[in-house]
Amino acid sequence: MSVYYYKGARILAPFTIRSNEPTFDVDTISLRKQRASQNAHRWEISFSTVGTPDTMQDMLVGSVTGLNDTDTMVFPQLTAVDNAYSVTSNSVVVGTAGASGDTSVIANGTGVTGTLPKGSFFKFSNHDKIYMTTADAVFSNGPTTVNFHPSLVSAVSTTHNFMMGPNATFTYYRSIDNASGITFTDGVLASNGTIDLLEAL
Repeated sequence: MSVYYYKGARILAPFTIRSNEPTFDVDTISLRKQRASQNAHRWEISFSTVGTPDTMQDMLVGSVTGLNDTDTMVFPQLTAVDNAYSVTSNSVVVGTAGASGDTSVIANGTGVTGTLPKGSFFKFSNHDKIYMTTADAVFSNGPTTVNFHPSLVSAVSTTHNFMMGPNATFTYYRSIDNASGITFTDGVLASNGTIDLLEAL
């Protein structure tokens, strides 16, 4: 299982990954459901971390500064995804261009083997949006269809790459709802509370 870090401190399990996709739900006079969405989507992550004497300063500074700025980190993957990930390259060229709104793109896959499991988080090299695979993508040295959610927010071409595994960097804002600092007990770092990160769109 991979270990993930936030500002040098190890992220502790369990952590929470939320898919925020506002949907409006109304009942008609005939009691039929009508649902509508504007296809807006944001990933949100919540977790706690554990620090070491070497990372305490970074954790303290990170908890009280830079709240108006974006930052990046490797997007945490689920344990089952980590264990099943076997793609021989973390950066694969797009094989066929994809338009905004598409939910699948063909990867070139030349020279690449292995599986990008369902539930894997990845991104494209030309924009910061994180996507999640909705089916296994099995590479066998040729074109491979990668199905994902949400739909593409920006078109991709054959000059762009799929960025997977440690290359799937998450661009985020830290939520200001619980930005308070860190707690020390008897001179030892006890807790920096729950950290909430919001995907920067």
